[in-house]
Amino acid sequence: MSTIQRRLDGLPLRRETLLYGAALVNLELLVVFAYLAVVQPTITRPLFYVYPFVWINVGLWAVWRTRLPDASGLRLWAARVLGAGYFLLLGYVGGLYGVSGGVPVGLRFEFTALPPGWAPALIYGGELFQFALLPFKMVGYLALAYLVYATVLDATGGALGGLLGLFSCVSCTLPVVAGVLSGFVGGAGAVATAAYAQSYLLSTAVFVLTVGLLVWRPTVADLRALTARLD
Repeated sequence: MSTIQRRLDGLPLRRETLLYGAALVNLELLVVFAYLAVVQPTITRPLFYVYPFVWINVGLWAVWRTRLPDASGLRLWAARVLGAGYFLLLGYVGGLYGVSGGVPVGLRFEFTALPPGWAPALIYGGELFQFALLPFKMVGYLALAYLVYATVLDATGGALGGLLGLFSCVSCTLPVVAGVLSGFVGGAGAVATAAYAQSYLLSTAVFVLTVGLLVWRPTVADLRALTARLD
């Protein structure tokens, strides 16, 4: 069986996965409805209530279905280091943490000021350092780091092959590129608001695409085989 066939065969959802997924979505809907009923916020951007759960659900599904191959020695440690480094890189470009750029505001815990998925959030702003630990970004970036970790473990040719394969992996760079681009869009007034909304749409789309590619992990041979099937 080819690599592409083996990975595509593992993508269909099992009955157990569907049941757990349906229960999770129902729970999320209850949480959102409860938030709307209690807080009664003014909804100006409905999609902002959707984005977090796309990240959370897709990330959890990817981790659920990804099985780690057996590995030891250099490859195992290389996978750990790269997975941790990838998470730190995503966290920085994605706004989880960074260099403080404003007036220190101290540490605060946001529970109802932000919609579910964005909250509960732990936010800190100091003189030199700041962070905003949003649940959906934490889950999403941890899922991507886990998939990169699995990718390196699954790479053929030992740890060196895994390293080279990771650095040439287009899907691994997509969230970083999206994070950097979303940091440059902006302006004043309505332009800034529109750019802010579009940046989350872009980031969410790139996140879903990246998870799909890291779960599938297509090689050049896989893409050629898929192209041949479509011809």
